[in-house]
Amino acid sequence: MVEGLNPRIGFAIAAGAIGSSFQHGYNTGVLNAPQDMITSWVKSYVCPEVVTKFKEYLADAPDSLEPANRTEYALEMMKLDSEWGPQNVACDTSCTLIWSWTVAIFCIGGMMGGTLCGFVSSRLGRKGGLLLINVLVAIGATLMGLAKYAGSYQMLIAGRLVIGINSGLNAGLAPMYLSEISPTSLRGALGTVYQLIITLSILLSQILGMNNVLGTEDGWPWLLAITAIPAIFQLATLPFCPESPKYLLLDKDDEMAAEAALSWLRGTIEVHDEMDEMKQEQESMKLVPKVTLKEMLTNGSLRKPLVIAMMMMLAQQLSGINCAIFYSTKIFKLAGLGPQESQSATLGMGSMNVLMTFISLVLIEKAGRKTLMLIGLVGMFLMTTLLLASLLTFETVPVMSYVAIVAVILFVVGFATGPGSIPWFFVT
Repeated sequence: MVEGLNPRIGFAIAAGAIGSSFQHGYNTGVLNAPQDMITSWVKSYVCPEVVTKFKEYLADAPDSLEPANRTEYALEMMKLDSEWGPQNVACDTSCTLIWSWTVAIFCIGGMMGGTLCGFVSSRLGRKGGLLLINVLVAIGATLMGLAKYAGSYQMLIAGRLVIGINSGLNAGLAPMYLSEISPTSLRGALGTVYQLIITLSILLSQILGMNNVLGTEDGWPWLLAITAIPAIFQLATLPFCPESPKYLLLDKDDEMAAEAALSWLRGTIEVHDEMDEMKQEQESMKLVPKVTLKEMLTNGSLRKPLVIAMMMMLAQQLSGINCAIFYSTKIFKLAGLGPQESQSATLGMGSMNVLMTFISLVLIEKAGRKTLMLIGLVGMFLMTTLLLASLLTFETVPVMSYVAIVAVILFVVGFATGPGSIPWFFVT
């Protein structure tokens, strides 16, 4: 067994990470594959007359045409129609705007949840906060799962906002809990567990979203509602785990509870050395006055780590990874691939994301955080440039369609190498 790792801490890590990071990853990737299905549903409610006219043209298409060609025929007839052509364009513009809000509102919710993380973690604790915010999962899953049956795309957007707030809170609370319950020797490796489960849940969402699984007209509401299952798992397991010992000692000043929690996690009563380390940290914190944001900006010794933490997180969030995860299927279609090829390429991307996160888990203690972070960012920059070149030239050079697949997959590999996992625990 790995030194410091035992069944109890393994159980606590699973209970704390699976239900929280799943929400972050699954809801990042879940809308990728069924985009066309959901936008068609939105279009039927935003402009039903246009959809009815399109169906009429589709019915008039020659029987000799293949299904895909029949659709192209109907679209071409709509374009040539002087009355319905402009209405169809306006309708598509409105649906694109609604879809953009549906996708992006998740990130807005994440920012809202992130700003509340400090308050929740200090008032409710790491474990208490993780348990309570599952209420948001129940609300979000209900809104998204019932949106189609209620005929309301507004419910879908509201559900994405709520689940985004939950994911933003999880992004702060879960890595904090994992870091504080982990032995020092395993802190770096276990810090990547959050990102690892994110990548696994993204891959799961892409598999379930395929058009022969749940990416169908009847299946996509269930695809969105599945996000409630890991929350149920967390509610069933996390109550049996202790609160973070560091939180109990440093925030609550409860030495007995902290020692009991630490003994449970380590599987032994011989935890005096760790307790002494936390007590020293507690004493040093008492001597240091509470730091305000103004002091962090004006005090050079505080400003430097603040800038490093901010740049690490900005590099991660502004790297373009969300675009790749949200729209990879669409990107592959724009590069000239067919619908089935695009979904298969997306699965390949998700699989490589998982594989490289596993590899980074092993490398992180050997190669170092800074090295992996820089290697990942340089690789992402190069692959973004290659993807741009392939999208600009695939019409004249057909092979560039497949270069686009390689570029997107290697872009995700670069992200998983370092920028995906390191910032989550580096800033703590």
